[in-house]
Amino acid sequence: MKLLSLALLIAACTLSPVFAAENPVVVELFTSEGCSSCPPADAILAKLSQMDGTKGMDIIVLGEHVDYWNGIGWNDRFSSHEFTQRQQEYAQHFGLASAYTPQMVIDGQQQMLGSDANVIAHGIDEALKKGKPATITLAKLSGSAYQVSVKTESGKGKIYLAITEDGLSSEVKGGENGGHTLHHAGVVRELRPIGSLSNGAYTGKVDVRVQKQWNPAKLKLVVFLQQSDAGPILGATSLPMNQ
Repeated sequence: MKLLSLALLIAACTLSPVFAAENPVVVELFTSEGCSSCPPADAILAKLSQMDGTKGMDIIVLGEHVDYWNGIGWNDRFSSHEFTQRQQEYAQHFGLASAYTPQMVIDGQQQMLGSDANVIAHGIDEALKKGKPATITLAKLSGSAYQVSVKTESGKGKIYLAITEDGLSSEVKGGENGGHTLHHAGVVRELRPIGSLSNGAYTGKVDVRVQKQWNPAKLKLVVFLQQSDAGPILGATSLPMNQ
């Protein structure tokens, strides 16, 4: 199988092309506008977002802005303590002494420095080769309603819904990034559990409400099945809200 070069995207590493529908890879970035080390990681996440659906790749990005940098000269308007808690659960899962930014987590199974393009590319390459046991479908019904279906041989797991927004930016006025304009992709606007497996399956409806400050043209819905609060991600899918 030929390798797809990412030299122009994330610093000269290779990924193996696979069929997107069979094996979407979920890349979470824990970041903050108050962290001077985070903008390079934000740029990598944006480049990964641009790859979604190209050349047989399905890369789902989740930009989760933590809140523990707030109050140090700048408050990140995208931050949430919910994302800080999620990252802390990952820190415990991976046996880390503490959480840090920028941190990337791939499919809930690998963690690495979010600005290390080489390690990230190799991590995604490994994830693309593995496959996932769960099949997830997401379909729009009417109004703000969507139907979610999950099938897997795995007996347990929690199903999450995320709403992400691309094309966001902030003019940072203080803190470590003061004076810079920061650009973000895949910013998680909402993350919530919507159900659990029963006999390896789940079917349900979910109501999606768009807040007035969000741009509907830039929103995506993401549904993923995770073995536990900070365990392996067993399947995922995404759908632009403007479709």
